[in-house]
Amino acid sequence: MDIQGASPGLYNEDLAPARERNWGPFSIFNVWTSDVHSLWGYYLAASLFLFCGGFVNFIIAIGIGSLIIFFLMSLIGHAGVKTGVPYPVLARASFGVWGANVPALVRAVVACFWYGAQTAAASGAVVALLVRWPVFAHFHQNTHFLGHSGLDVICFLVMWALQLLIIQRGMETVRRFQDWAGPAVWIMMLILAIYLCVKAGSLEITSDIPMDALLAKTKDAGVPGIPGSFASLAAVAAIWVTYFSALYLNFCDFARYAPDKAALRKGNIWGLPVNLILFSLVAGVTTIAAFDVYHEVLIHPDEISAKFDNWFLAALAAVTFAVATLGINVVANFVSPAFDFSNVFPRRINFKKGGYIAALIALVLYPFSPWDGSAASFVNVIGATIGPIFGVMMVDYYLIRKGELNVIGLYRENDEFRFQGGWHVNAFVAAIVGAIFASILPNFTDWMPSWWGVYGWFFGVAIAGVIYYVLRTAAIGASQKTARA
Repeated sequence: MDIQGASPGLYNEDLAPARERNWGPFSIFNVWTSDVHSLWGYYLAASLFLFCGGFVNFIIAIGIGSLIIFFLMSLIGHAGVKTGVPYPVLARASFGVWGANVPALVRAVVACFWYGAQTAAASGAVVALLVRWPVFAHFHQNTHFLGHSGLDVICFLVMWALQLLIIQRGMETVRRFQDWAGPAVWIMMLILAIYLCVKAGSLEITSDIPMDALLAKTKDAGVPGIPGSFASLAAVAAIWVTYFSALYLNFCDFARYAPDKAALRKGNIWGLPVNLILFSLVAGVTTIAAFDVYHEVLIHPDEISAKFDNWFLAALAAVTFAVATLGINVVANFVSPAFDFSNVFPRRINFKKGGYIAALIALVLYPFSPWDGSAASFVNVIGATIGPIFGVMMVDYYLIRKGELNVIGLYRENDEFRFQGGWHVNAFVAAIVGAIFASILPNFTDWMPSWWGVYGWFFGVAIAGVIYYVLRTAAIGASQKTARA
């Protein structure tokens, strides 16, 4: 779509509605394989398995969560297909043409955190392989700077730099990379599971991990209830949904390249409920088999591969997991901030420059490693900060505008979405109140119940969405009354 009369501060070629729509079902499917099939994705799935206390409980909790994810991604995905615009441009409809820079930057900052976390995970897989050699093990143990071992730092920098090469040619290169990286880790996951099952002597789908071991591994995660209880299973489903919180905002960055809703739906069905459940099943089987073989609860793939006697298999595992983790970083944590930073300064920052900024921020964060610690806690804190934005955007698009949007107006500063000088006060009031209850109160005070933080993303979406709907409908009603008068 050609945008006539677009304001220079709101438009560049990267932010314009998508012209080429060649992301078919397979490419959409691989958005999800790239997003889930990573060291962090496996680590979270294996961690959640421990909370369930059994295999059947795990599949039920993950299955329910995966269906919720499919529904929510379809909401934002359909908006992307219909409008063809990226997330920061879509946000202008609810937050205003200038106000949308705030939710864009929030999403960009979250992506930078995840960028660092995923890069650190990928480099960790390489470190686990290298320390098999005495010379690297000695260097790893005796050389430290920036709060990490020298080997950790070098591997992080290498993984960090490799990702910059992938985006040199834009979104089409991203699509080709993910189409290869996603299936590759599936093959490695199956090899890993089969190898461990063969060593264990059987394929187990019933967990024999003792309760005391489960309690020891899960005691500091902030999840209510003991493993296997209803409270714990509900928390598992909620955490699984929250893990995708960032992509609920910017999945339209990818969906806008799909030719139609049918292609999007097929890719989402296979990539979300089907793929997520199967991936979790393999993670559960691997966790059980690893315990049977090594008599330890191992939830990091690099911890498992480090114990392999077969050097070739250990090397294959390390390389595959590292590449797959780079895949999720490019898809989930490079594309979004690239568009987000471009949205703030479209005349100075294009897609590539935006990605470089995100990578630089992740590099600055590395010495502090804010992503270290419990996977469940990290996911909940990150997710709760952006739930309110999703609530406002979806209420605005589906309940207020009924799925109809003036796309051209999104690129004009004096058109429909100017609101109060380019800022929509009602959207910010709703989002701020939602963030207070979703993130600030549970994480920085003891005013809320201990289980509140697990469901922070849901509370943020609901509270912000309801407040926005009330304020927006009241404003529309007042405007109509004034017009009639």
